[in-house]
Amino acid sequence: MRTMSIVKYPTAISTVRSTGAQDLHTHRGMRLESDLNDSNAYYREADKALIYKKPTPVQVVHVDYPARNKAKITEAYYKTPSTTDYNGLYRGRYIDFEAKETKNKVQFPIGIIHSHQIKHLKKVEKHGGIGFFVIRFTSYNETYLVDAPLLIHEIETISKSSIPYSWFKENGHQIQEGYIPRLDYLKIVDALYFKEDKK
Repeated sequence: MRTMSIVKYPTAISTVRSTGAQDLHTHRGMRLESDLNDSNAYYREADKALIYKKPTPVQVVHVDYPARNKAKITEAYYKTPSTTDYNGLYRGRYIDFEAKETKNKVQFPIGIIHSHQIKHLKKVEKHGGIGFFVIRFTSYNETYLVDAPLLIHEIETISKSSIPYSWFKENGHQIQEGYIPRLDYLKIVDALYFKEDKK
């Protein structure tokens, strides 16, 4: 067994003994993030868009210096809740979106989308930006792009704590997986938000 440090939001870093199973649980949701990061790197390299993963602001509380040229953060806190996962520029428009994954085969738990994220995406729309969600159902290996105002409306009007998988099939736009880019979500962004350019 090895030890590793983890950051527990919003509490401090704690040290835990980890097994392979715990490591898998800790990194749950990282595959979608990795796919999006790879896709965004391709978009930047191809000079198609400038979209980045947002860094999470952290307040460092304690640092150990085991050697003169080595520093180790041993305690830190998230300063404020982050807004959404990604933002940037595409075709002269501001892009902002949140990415979420679920293993649930029949529904998407709306509790994993936080109120401050909804508030932020409402402001993005108000100021003329493009906001959406990228939702992955890992059991089916299906990833959907859903317009933020559409999903937010469903979250705010539904009486249940989850949205059926079928709703995403009907209202979302499935992002096809490929080699380069891994997730070509900008193809859907073109179809949804730049319709006037095709006229």
